[in-house]
Amino acid sequence: MNVAHRPGELEPARRAAAIGTFDGVHRGHVRVLEAALAAGLRPAVVTFDPHPRAFFGGEVPLLSTLERRLELLEALGFADALVCEFGEELAGLPAEEFAASVLRASGIEIVAAGDGFRFGRGREGDLAILEELGFDVRRVPLVDNVSSSHIRMLLAAGEVRQAARLLGRPAEVEGTVVAGDRRGAGLGFPTANLEVPPGLLVPRLGIYAGEALGHRAAVSIGTNPHYGGRDRRVEAYLLDFDGDLYGRRLVVELWERLRDESAFPSEAELVAAIDADVRRTREATRPA
Repeated sequence: MNVAHRPGELEPARRAAAIGTFDGVHRGHVRVLEAALAAGLRPAVVTFDPHPRAFFGGEVPLLSTLERRLELLEALGFADALVCEFGEELAGLPAEEFAASVLRASGIEIVAAGDGFRFGRGREGDLAILEELGFDVRRVPLVDNVSSSHIRMLLAAGEVRQAARLLGRPAEVEGTVVAGDRRGAGLGFPTANLEVPPGLLVPRLGIYAGEALGHRAAVSIGTNPHYGGRDRRVEAYLLDFDGDLYGRRLVVELWERLRDESAFPSEAELVAAIDADVRRTREATRPA
């Protein structure tokens, strides 16, 4: 997929574009995206970074990084993505100017968006304005009970299986593998410590079963209370994996929340609990 940050970076083409932030690329977003893919022109996505609500001061824990969002969009079959920097300049554009300088300038003739999509200075623009300006607009109804905010609430509660039903795939956490204190290796369970990007939502503290790099993974999200830790850590033990992950970006699927994190009376009891987590991870099923 070609990723551009300005319309002039796109090669000339007649395009059908899905427009939206698409944080999480959930089932509701996919309806919009499929409408653009089915339109018959070169399929493109117009998306925004940072999240517009974050620019205006709202707190928006993101479901996916921009990099992951683009990977998911490419997997759906999009040829182009125009990533618009959402700052003062874009926020201040009148609706008609946005349509001309962003959409028309990108060769976009067909626009697919959710029914309530708004754009332009003060959110003055809507799909009716785009129709008046000559765009072929594909209005996509909202999917009941499917929204990024609903998914954020479920993940904050650790309800990863319920979140997966709305996402259309397992919930994820990602980060770069960095050096840890190596306690896991000393216990026989070497973990990959993830440095999670700022602003990315991390689900409720606890122990999870999931997968990374094609390997089952027992995942700890917590403060390591057995050793008196205070800082949140995300650690993944990849079952049957032998290799060096330092410095690598890792996307970890979370299939099931197994238990709360705990401090144990002895290290032997901690190891027994981890053994049980590993066994349950082997038995876990990926959310459909």
